[in-house]
Amino acid sequence: MSDTPVKTLTSLPTTKVARAARFAKTGLNVGANYVKHYAKRAVGADSTMADLHAANAAELYGTLSEMKGSVLKVAQMLAMEKNLLPTAYADQFAQAQYQTPPLSGPLVVKAFRDAFGKSPFEVFEEFDREARQAASIGQVHFARKDGLELAVKVQYPGVADSIRSDIRLVKPVALRVLGLDEATVRPYMQEVEARLIEETDYALELRRGQEIATACAGLAHLQFPRYYPHLSSARILTMDWLPGQHLREFLLTEPSQAIRNQLGQALWDFYMFQLNELRRVHADPHPGNFLLRADEGGTVGVLDFGCVKEIPEDVHRLFISLLAPETLADPAKLAALLEEGGVLQASDAPAQRSFYVETMRASLELVGRPFRQATFDFGDPSYMQALYALGDDLMQQPELRQQREPRGSEHFIYLNRTYVGLYALLTELKASIRTGAE
Repeated sequence: MSDTPVKTLTSLPTTKVARAARFAKTGLNVGANYVKHYAKRAVGADSTMADLHAANAAELYGTLSEMKGSVLKVAQMLAMEKNLLPTAYADQFAQAQYQTPPLSGPLVVKAFRDAFGKSPFEVFEEFDREARQAASIGQVHFARKDGLELAVKVQYPGVADSIRSDIRLVKPVALRVLGLDEATVRPYMQEVEARLIEETDYALELRRGQEIATACAGLAHLQFPRYYPHLSSARILTMDWLPGQHLREFLLTEPSQAIRNQLGQALWDFYMFQLNELRRVHADPHPGNFLLRADEGGTVGVLDFGCVKEIPEDVHRLFISLLAPETLADPAKLAALLEEGGVLQASDAPAQRSFYVETMRASLELVGRPFRQATFDFGDPSYMQALYALGDDLMQQPELRQQREPRGSEHFIYLNRTYVGLYALLTELKASIRTGAE
């Protein structure tokens, strides 16, 4: 855990009016930064686009950190999609994966009194007033009770209630900017909203954490916390305090290649087991949700089961079939699967249909490459560079830029997010893994 002092939040904008006002203030400040930038340019002073991006990124991150909840979760997701953002924004938003300003002590005590009628100092034998980690939905405190070292996650006030209103605030702006129709994006917005709301349900997270830990008990080099229902509530979740370091800190210890490989293998096996056996995946694989240790050749502690994507049987079959080598070699089979997945539509002109088939074939060949090779070296930076270049190329395609409706199953939003995050973790580890492909 980082020991860097951070600013604490003594209040949180929780009402729709307060959050809308905070958004509006940020918009004015961003606009003022543009005015300053062009005013300096007009008089010959130095002011680069990098300076402008840095100022606006800091302004936006400040707002997201203050507001917490769904908007900060979006920053975490954007930080994983490195090819979508200028460097200043990606670097700034990456902080959301590790540390954001925590709540002040009085707000934490109030959460405990609301839940248990007692302060945290009465519930636990020892409770650290300072949060060890603060993120988008809640913050984590260290505690002791009955000889156990515990992690106590306290949810920010008003987060659950603010999610729907935040999405309603942002959605009209996004629709106007992208030129999309509300009816066509409704299933996708509902999918994101449902997952965000689930993340505020600590009873659901506790149950899922217990179920997945039990199911994965036979997998090597993984560690899961035990949960304590009698010390948990709707907004407080108590579990074991796991040892280890987050990825950024762990890499500073310069682990050996063998340890990197074992950690990467544990992560890959964990996700493949979830996908193919459990039909549900830990869908928030950003670096802040894993603790790494060199013990026993490399051990991964898995945290935070707030975001879990349940995978319907037909979606699993479609996902696996799209990545299969025989599909990529057969344009007719690929087209049939793309029709089933909603990527191809009956109204598509022949040229448009051919464009989508070829574009998806090239994308699936690259994205699914680790699934089709017996071993895969994520230490080769050219692979992720090719993925990011693919994203850039697709964003420049006129046919896709002019597209006015999203295509494909809404279930793929979190499946794609899961594997983008997993690939990024494995690449930072520079891990070489056995994929299980024949």
